[in-house]
Amino acid sequence: MPTRRLHLVSAEEDHRVSTIELFFDLVFVYAITQTTQLMADHLSLLGVGQGLAMLAVLWWCWCSYAWLGNTIHVDHGIARLAMFGAMAVMFLVSLTIPEAFVDHPGGLFAPVLFVVCYALVRLLHLVAYLGAARHDPGLRRVLLRMFAGLLPSVVLLGVASSLSGPWQLALWGVALLADYLNVYLTGPEGWRLNAPAHFAERFGLIVIIALGESIVAIGIGIGALPMSWLVAGAAVCGLALAAGMWWTYFDVVARVSEHRLTQATGVERAKLATDSYTFLHLPLIAGIVLVALGLKKAFLYIADTEHHTAAEAVHGVPIWTLTGGLALYLVALSSLRKRNLGSWNHQRLVLGVLLLAATPLLEHVPAAVLLLIVAAVVLGLITFERLRFAAWRREVHARHS
Repeated sequence: MPTRRLHLVSAEEDHRVSTIELFFDLVFVYAITQTTQLMADHLSLLGVGQGLAMLAVLWWCWCSYAWLGNTIHVDHGIARLAMFGAMAVMFLVSLTIPEAFVDHPGGLFAPVLFVVCYALVRLLHLVAYLGAARHDPGLRRVLLRMFAGLLPSVVLLGVASSLSGPWQLALWGVALLADYLNVYLTGPEGWRLNAPAHFAERFGLIVIIALGESIVAIGIGIGALPMSWLVAGAAVCGLALAAGMWWTYFDVVARVSEHRLTQATGVERAKLATDSYTFLHLPLIAGIVLVALGLKKAFLYIADTEHHTAAEAVHGVPIWTLTGGLALYLVALSSLRKRNLGSWNHQRLVLGVLLLAATPLLEHVPAAVLLLIVAAVVLGLITFERLRFAAWRREVHARHS
C-alpha cells in the first residue's frame, strides 16, 4: 500500500509530540533568547515594548505550527519538508530580531528582511494547512479567513519598517491587533483539535523552554565574572524562583487544563484550546521572559563587583520587569483557572498586586536580597496552597496521574 505524502491525524486521540516538533522548538528557543537580548540592549519602556511586540509575533508563528502538528503528522512525507522549510525561514527571522526595529549599518536592510521572512513562515503554514484540509471545507474556510487577517498585518509591519521610535511600535501594535482580533472574531467553528493530549503537551513544553531561558539568563548575567559565595547563593535563589514558577504551572494548572481539553468535544474543544492555550498562554510566556530579563540584570549587579557593590539595589526598568513579569505570570495562571474551572485563584491575584505595590520599596534593597525575597514569596505561595488545598490537590493528582 503506497504511503500518502500528506494525511490527516487518525481519529484516535493518541497522537504525541514528534521529534521534528521538538527540533522546530529549538529555533524558537533561540528566538526567545534573541528577544530577551533585544530588551536587555535597549533597557527602556520602548525597548521592553518592542520585545513584547516581538514575542507576540513569534508566538503567533509558533502557535500556528502547533495547531498544524495537531492536524497532520508533520514528521511524515511532504509535511516534513514543509517543517524544515519553515524552520529555515524562522531561523532567519530569529537572526534579524536585533535589527528588526533599527537597522545596523552595512548589509541587508534587516527590518524589511524580518517582515519578508515572517510572511514566508506564515504562508508556508497556510499552504501546509490547506493541504491538510483538502477534504474539510469547514477548515478550509476558517484558514482563508485567517489569511484575510494576515495580509493587512504584514502590510502594516512593512510600513512600520520605515518608521522608528514610538510610532513604529504603535504600528506594530495595530498590525498585531488586526491579526489576533481576526482569529478571535472568526470563532472556533471550523477548527479541528484531534489530539488534545498532544496539544497540551506542546504548550507545556514551550513553558519549559521559556523557563529554561530564565536559567540561561542567570548564567549570562554572571558571564565570565568571578564566582563568590554571594553569587552562588543568589544563583540558588534564581533557580528556586524558576522552580517555583514551574511548580505553580505544572503541579495543578497544566493537569486541569489538559483534563478540561480532553473532556470537551467539537466546537467547545476548539474554543477551549483557543482561549486557554493560544491566547492565555501568551501572557504566561511573556511573564516568564520578563522575569528572565530581570534576573539577567540582577545577576549583573551581583557578580560585576568592578562596577557595582554588594549593597547596590536593582532599580528602574530591570526591577519592574522582574516583579511585573512575575505578577503577569501569576495573573495569567489565575486567568487559566477562571477559564477552566470558573473561579479565580485569589491568592495569586493578590500576590501579583502586592509585588507591584512593593516594587518601589524593593528598589532600596540589595540585588541579592531582592532575589531572596522574590524566591521566598513564590515558595511561600506554594507552601500555602499545598496546606490550604491539600485534599483538592490530591484529588487532582489522583484523577490525572
